[in-house]
Amino acid sequence: MTAEKTVFLFSGQGSQYAGMGVSLVEAYPELMEIFDEASEILGFDLFDKCKNASDEELGKTIVSQPAIMAVSLCACEALKKNGINATAAAGHSLGEYAAMVFSGMLSRKDGFRLIKARSEAMQKAAENNKGAMYAIIGKSVEEIEEACNAAEGYVVPVNYNSSAQTVIAGEEDAAKAAADALAEAGARAVKLNVASAFHSKLMQSAADEFKPAVEGVSFNMPEVTMMSNITGDVLDSVDDMPERLAKHIVSPVRFTAELAKLSEMGYDTFIECGPNKVLTGLVKKTLKGVTAVNVQDADSLAKVIG
Repeated sequence: MTAEKTVFLFSGQGSQYAGMGVSLVEAYPELMEIFDEASEILGFDLFDKCKNASDEELGKTIVSQPAIMAVSLCACEALKKNGINATAAAGHSLGEYAAMVFSGMLSRKDGFRLIKARSEAMQKAAENNKGAMYAIIGKSVEEIEEACNAAEGYVVPVNYNSSAQTVIAGEEDAAKAAADALAEAGARAVKLNVASAFHSKLMQSAADEFKPAVEGVSFNMPEVTMMSNITGDVLDSVDDMPERLAKHIVSPVRFTAELAKLSEMGYDTFIECGPNKVLTGLVKKTLKGVTAVNVQDADSLAKVIG
């Protein structure tokens, strides 16, 4: 497992679960520093939320986003402590912020400051703009786009996750109509347990509110190959990051294109840092002949480090 061909992937929203991160901190007590930094910025005890909060509490955007980021960074640091590193980074939506911290684009404290502002803006937008998201499995992107266009109201593809899965989002009735039509045509349509239609125009108020929070933050060019959700390609500039990160909230996640580009560049080992195995599954569905593993707790870390 050489760093030259290894990518660290960072988990996105919806991957949270009660108790996540606890065994990593128990195995490596120095990782508590990550939670302590986050808690100081957030104004609440983030480790306590991960350890003791109910699924409902942990599912709130203002809790889940920093919690997933903290666990992802703990998993990444635990790997590095055991001599495993990467020369490329990619995150899914929220995960792009952990990727920016790993890549050296952002300090860890600034990463948590941005996630605090982002999660608060998105929580507010979700409460004011009820929307829905559905994972569509077993239909082509073209068929999914056609169903969205045919639905009355606003619904669009927002997460290009793998050749087999695309997520749609929009107004509740429109999203349901498109999902129902696709299900009737033989797709599997799964409603996601999220607060609104993320990565769609229903989040525009969050993007507008978040942008000023980015303006005072310093960004560096990444020290490793860093992928962009917006373009599906390598990030080649840190110019105008306030505009880029605001756009990120309302733009589709082109994860399939990112994986294809990384594979084309010769990367063959993908390690997901963070709770659950969502991205690991997407890699396995999208790329052939690669290694894809997940590190989310002490047990999964032990398997990876041997």
